[in-house]
Amino acid sequence: MSIEETGKKARDVMHEGVQCIGEHESLRVASQMMCDLGVGALPICGDDDRLEGMITDRDIVVLCCAHGKDIDQTTAGELARGLVWVHADASLEEALFKMEQHHIKRLPVMEDHHVVGIISEADLAKELPDNKLAEFVHRVYALD
Repeated sequence: MSIEETGKKARDVMHEGVQCIGEHESLRVASQMMCDLGVGALPICGDDDRLEGMITDRDIVVLCCAHGKDIDQTTAGELARGLVWVHADASLEEALFKMEQHHIKRLPVMEDHHVVGIISEADLAKELPDNKLAEFVHRVYALD
């Protein structure tokens, strides 16, 4: 059975209970949230609670620490990038395509203009047959 035949939607495979970091919060707060939640990425939300982008632990190290920036003065919003998301009712195939197309390992899932979940590699590993998972990993990690 292929992923197209499962009829699964993004909401069926996403990880629920996602917490956003506010765009005005410092990278220290973001890194502490990641530590407390045991995650490597957070959606960044604006004052209107709308998705502004994503930030990863790697972003904090490479784009802030490595450049000598102050993690207490640099905000999550300053590193907001990659506004790629999928609607909760989108097919698993569409979510997979977006992740492959944009070379991302985590995809926010939206409903009514709010983040309701995240699809990660781990979520896909539970859903995809081994050959599809290997194909996904190859495409996401491939250089353009």
